[in-house]
Amino acid sequence: MVWWRRYARTALGRRARLRWVHLVLGGALLMPYFLLTGVVLVAVVPGARPLDSLGWQLATYALALPPAVLTALFPLVRPLEATAARSLCGLPAPAELASGPATSWDARSRAALWFGLHLALGGLVSAVTLALPPAAALLVALPFTDESYARGLVWPTAFDSARALAPAAGILLLAAVAAVAAGAGALLARCAPALLGPTPADRLAAAEERAARLASRNRLARELHDSVGHALSAVTLQAGAARKVLDADPEFARQALAAIEETTRDAVGELDSVLGLLRENDEGGNGSGNGDGGDRTAPAPTLADLDALLARTRAAGGTVVLTAPGPLERLPAAVSREAYRIVQEGLSNALRHAGRVPVRLRIAECATEDRELEITMENPVERVSGAVRRRRTGGGRGLRGIAERTALLRGSCAWGPTEGGSEDGSEDGSEDGWRLTVRIPLGTAR
Repeated sequence: MVWWRRYARTALGRRARLRWVHLVLGGALLMPYFLLTGVVLVAVVPGARPLDSLGWQLATYALALPPAVLTALFPLVRPLEATAARSLCGLPAPAELASGPATSWDARSRAALWFGLHLALGGLVSAVTLALPPAAALLVALPFTDESYARGLVWPTAFDSARALAPAAGILLLAAVAAVAAGAGALLARCAPALLGPTPADRLAAAEERAARLASRNRLARELHDSVGHALSAVTLQAGAARKVLDADPEFARQALAAIEETTRDAVGELDSVLGLLRENDEGGNGSGNGDGGDRTAPAPTLADLDALLARTRAAGGTVVLTAPGPLERLPAAVSREAYRIVQEGLSNALRHAGRVPVRLRIAECATEDRELEITMENPVERVSGAVRRRRTGGGRGLRGIAERTALLRGSCAWGPTEGGSEDGSEDGSEDGWRLTVRIPLGTAR
């Protein structure tokens, strides 16, 4: 009896019943096309009887499918059919159906093929569901009916001796109806992922959208890390210095507190700018951060604002020696913005990990074939027991952000400790240090 239970669960279980409903809905969707085709046949073909003759009904059914398939080329048909299939077809777990309108002809053709298959199977299952159960009921009741009634409606005269088998035939007929519905539903469920699932173009568009969202999130993370992180590092050092000399040198403490106030004010402005970028992205803007959003965003700082950045760093106790042979205001805007953030992160790293040490900053345009902007930052580090003391890097997010900013402009960057000596390797007794070098091509500023 195990096979009987398995058949009953397959043909009459909850999933089979939902698929049956889905097929009946397909038959209901086919009905307007069927009636319209019948009216056209009656008007065009003499003697056509699409509602009386089984042959004409089958012909009308076949002729009604092409117009239905053509109407399914409408883009919104795919999400509607996908929603119905997702709810009623009992798809396997890994199956993925598209949720948006069909924008390409590949997606539309697949949706049209699915719609035609849904209506074709739904029409057949609906016809079987409407016609065969009443006949099965008459077969079950045949042994208990009047003989003339049985002969006139259901049972042929040649089978009068087999009337006792009529109930079994009726039950088998009902089982056949359930089996047809279950088979058609299983076929639709198997075809749904291929016909209603995302096309290669849909997958590519989704991947590009995810990449764009990830790039936007990474950009906002870099902006927050560089601007707010630098301000917090400077404020921490300034507050520590003020606390240590509060009683001995009140004037220096007041200057440090004033620097803290100015640093936090600038940090709030930059934070508002970054949050403005986030609001632009949420509202469907391009998030360019160029200040086109009116009062929502402030212009992003560039190398023209470098003096204020260096002043805040010096107020925190650091010493910065800037070497800039050429003017910095005439650089391309994109390069100038990213270069400012790179310098800001480099100074933050020096303050956070090396302390109040002198930093040598050089920004110059290299006279190469491709015209590059070169940024070099060097600062000494302490030596402990003959080895350079390695401080905790905090996960390397700042250096990774510098690498990402440089890569966006097709540049290159390198960093690492430097042993005491000159750049050509000759020992000159200089102390160990840390060097950051960034090269950004000016020709790719767009």
